[in-house]
Amino acid sequence: MIPALQRFPLFLANKWRIKASNQMIQSIFYLVTYMRHTSNLERAIEFAAEHLDPPISLDFRKLLWDVETQKFSTIRDSAESYLGYWKDWNKEFVESFHLIESSLFEGSEERRLALLDKALEVILNGTYENMLHYAHNLKTPMTMLNMLGIILPILGLVILPLVVSFLSSESSPIIMIIYISLLYNITLPISVFYLGQTILSKRPSGYGIEDLTKKAGFEKLSKVVIPLAKNISLAINPLYFSLLVFAVTLLIGLSPLIFHTLDPTFEIQLLDGKFKFLDYVCPTTSLNCSADEQVGPYGMISSILSLVLIAGIGCSAGLYYSLRSKNVIKIRQQTRALEDEFSSALFQLGNRLGDGLPAEIAFAKIAQTMQGTISGDFFTIVERNMTKLGMGLEEAIFNSKVGALVNFPSKVIESSMKVLVESSKKGPRIAAQALLSMANYIKEIHRVEERLKDLMEDIISSMKSQVKFLTPAIAGIVVGITSMIATILTKLSAQLAQFASRGEQVGAFGDLLDIFGIGIPTYYFQIVVGLYVVQLAYILTILSNGIENGADKLGERYELGKSLINGTLLYCFIAGAVMILFNLFAGAIINNALRP
Repeated sequence: MIPALQRFPLFLANKWRIKASNQMIQSIFYLVTYMRHTSNLERAIEFAAEHLDPPISLDFRKLLWDVETQKFSTIRDSAESYLGYWKDWNKEFVESFHLIESSLFEGSEERRLALLDKALEVILNGTYENMLHYAHNLKTPMTMLNMLGIILPILGLVILPLVVSFLSSESSPIIMIIYISLLYNITLPISVFYLGQTILSKRPSGYGIEDLTKKAGFEKLSKVVIPLAKNISLAINPLYFSLLVFAVTLLIGLSPLIFHTLDPTFEIQLLDGKFKFLDYVCPTTSLNCSADEQVGPYGMISSILSLVLIAGIGCSAGLYYSLRSKNVIKIRQQTRALEDEFSSALFQLGNRLGDGLPAEIAFAKIAQTMQGTISGDFFTIVERNMTKLGMGLEEAIFNSKVGALVNFPSKVIESSMKVLVESSKKGPRIAAQALLSMANYIKEIHRVEERLKDLMEDIISSMKSQVKFLTPAIAGIVVGITSMIATILTKLSAQLAQFASRGEQVGAFGDLLDIFGIGIPTYYFQIVVGLYVVQLAYILTILSNGIENGADKLGERYELGKSLINGTLLYCFIAGAVMILFNLFAGAIINNALRP
């Protein structure tokens, strides 16, 4: 553990650095946006800090605080000290910040605006190039992760039942299950998670995504809302629903152990004894062994009930993440759709303002022109607040109860509207220029974001296919094979014990049973494999979301909700179907083999 513990502080630092670097493009975007209409670096940093999330918003506030407390005499000195931390990690951010500082000393307005445009261009191009190199260098570590952490262990499960059957003749089947659990539920998941976090730590900065659950007024959406009356509703933490599902499935899944503990002689048989409930057997070919010496449950019904336990673990966790994120993700999807088309809406609004129209009339015309679109809905709300509620432009947009931003909580749109309000005080022409520049910025950022997604598409699609289908399908088939082997060996053991008790010669079958033992109970083996499938789904979903979107907790929770539920249910369905079919085949094989 010493090497892992030594690297743990570096792991935490890299995780914090990734969150900060994901907001670099947005930070330069806010600085440039404000500096275009007001050439004041202190106000621009304050504007950016107001619209960014931690950790970089805290860094920007610290820049201002160091000047306020006279640690540095000017904001440039404070910024220079801060940028020194990023020289080795994000050179494009440092260069863009220096270009923004240089624009303060330009006497020509045209040259000043050109430097600001160049600052955003530098960080966008630098981000794309860094991500391009990252995508190329990602293939080798991802291949190693897939092969050593996922593919080989899953394929190893295919021969593991036979290996364990050989070893179970020397060791107790329960002891062998403990060894397998230590390997598949502790060692392998920790190794895969560590390799995945190492890969994520090398991810360059990207375009950050806001977590809406941290915004005021959206906490209730992360809960399950139950309407009680017209204006009364009850918000319940989704954790309670998840715990209820887990408790019920845990009770059902552990019922074979509970029944055997309460009554060791309890047994239920279905289909003329083909399917047994508990089926505890003696570990040798002897018929005489106490209840404490018996091993099991080997029964088919117990194996099916163990699937209920795994389904409860995966679905309860998935249900928690799904209920916590599904309401908020709908608002984000609407907001992202608005951001995608907002650049063209800003362009039209800027042209209207450039024609000399007041902002109030310009909003009404844009709302009419873009009717039926998400942008049209946004402008319609602003226009309605001004005409019917008598609000001013700023209040119509930013009012905490009925403002347009209540339904579209986007930092990009909020900053655009704040720039509009600030610049409109200097006249419609200045406001028009500011909006046209912002439209170009938003369009450029969206273009780079789409190119980054294209770079990662091959790797992300491969990981998602493993989570959704390959891992659950292979693991389910392996559990079915194990169930068949265990059924054959236990039935042979019972038949040979009866022959031996009557003094008959068991011949080669007895020697074969001495080699193989009685196998391992499918009940325990399935729980180990099922937990491994759930753990892999969790780890791979976090890794794929981190590679694609960086630090995006809301998107991560939404994807976890889908992956855990779908992957676990697919595994349980395949494992259950294969177990039933293979056990029927095993029964037919044993009957033919032992037929006189």
